[in-house]
Amino acid sequence: MTEALAEPEAFSVDAFLGGRVEAVQPRAGHHRSGLDAVLIAAAFADGAEGRAVDLGAGAGVAGFCLAARAAAVDVVLAEREAELVDAALRALERPANAAYRDRAHPVAADILTAAGRRQAGLLPASFELALMNPPFYEAGAVRSSPRAQRAAAHVLTEAGLDGWFRAAAAVLAPGGILAAILPTARLGDLLPALDGRFGGVHLLPIHPRARQPALRVIARATKGSRAPLAILPGLILHDTDGNGFSAPLSAILREGAALCDVHPWPA
Repeated sequence: MTEALAEPEAFSVDAFLGGRVEAVQPRAGHHRSGLDAVLIAAAFADGAEGRAVDLGAGAGVAGFCLAARAAAVDVVLAEREAELVDAALRALERPANAAYRDRAHPVAADILTAAGRRQAGLLPASFELALMNPPFYEAGAVRSSPRAQRAAAHVLTEAGLDGWFRAAAAVLAPGGILAAILPTARLGDLLPALDGRFGGVHLLPIHPRARQPALRVIARATKGSRAPLAILPGLILHDTDGNGFSAPLSAILREGAALCDVHPWPA
């Protein structure tokens, strides 16, 4: 495959994992992936294996980070917005992404309907791993972006948060593992959405600083498990004396470490 041309001014090329991943992202009009996407990819160890699906993949940052770290994982990046699917395809042409180019597959998909999943080849019980950073605002709860695509990345449809977890349960095989990241304010919706579908839930609070409340939570759960819920020690993003990232965060963001390498978390 030939080297990619320079991206148009409407797009940026953003490096992740110390340059092991380069994503092409619209500068405006769509959600731009960053820290949350890298953290959710780090929920799986480097030794993870099998087929994975990134549900609502955007420009592909989370799926790319997982593929770059876990050499035995093949990732489908399922995204509804055609412009973001195209951006992910263009990113795969970049030389920096050559190591996982053949294991990352952007597809256009409406993941919230069985027909949409089937048309995109996301068949029932066909994946071992799933990851997602779903929208988290209820329609009408906040003033959404005037740009429809950006608003869709943050505001839930009528299916609500439950629709995303229903989709994940549908495509995962029994014993498959889901990792999702959400604001802590949505814990009241997260646990019911997992109930009856997933067990063995591990919750990891993400704190901006050591003395501040958690703003995000990562949930890892196993389809069909009956194991009890576990809440793990919180992960701290920033050192208390400045804006620098903590040592565990630096290892994840710059060296491509998995969560289990730097913090209490299941391998």
